[in-house]
Amino acid sequence: MTKLLCIYCSSSRELSPAYHEAAEAVGRGLVSRGWGLVYGGGRAGLMGTVAKSVKAAGGRVVGIIPQFMKARELEYRQADEMVTVGTMAERKTAMIARADGFLALPGGIGTLEEIAEVLTLRYLAQTDRPAVFFNQNGYYDDLLRFFDRMTSEGFRTAGMHGLYAVAPTIEAIWPLLERPAAYEVAPLWRDLTKAEE
Repeated sequence: MTKLLCIYCSSSRELSPAYHEAAEAVGRGLVSRGWGLVYGGGRAGLMGTVAKSVKAAGGRVVGIIPQFMKARELEYRQADEMVTVGTMAERKTAMIARADGFLALPGGIGTLEEIAEVLTLRYLAQTDRPAVFFNQNGYYDDLLRFFDRMTSEGFRTAGMHGLYAVAPTIEAIWPLLERPAAYEVAPLWRDLTKAEE
């Protein structure tokens, strides 16, 4: 069975062509490495670009979309499988359940919410599937600095950095997904529990 990469990214129509070019290359790259795509089911923005590039390269596309978005004709109808759910929360849960790994391309508040849930699940040892930020052009630099501040001020342990990996280039993404042991750490939740005993 084809392993599925869950990609979180923007649906904005206002983005620089450079983001679309990278998203297209990511779509081709995941197919060449034997991955399929599971994503939010949309046809706009980077979401649409990734899905179309995966499909064009002969890969499998699985969309998970809430009914209200489907009703507004926002779905990518050429997907191999389109799962309709009732709410955004249900979409998130279904995407996580189907995924063998997670990749955050540049995105907005929805992308941050989605990848943050994955990091939380990794923190609580509810999943060990790899999570990677594609830091195109330093897009996530400020977020990564914020993570550093969380750690320096004691809101998270130093091991938080083991919850995710950062890829500065497209080619750097694949080893981090396929050999995640290089950045994974023992579940922090166990450490936290011991500290509070």
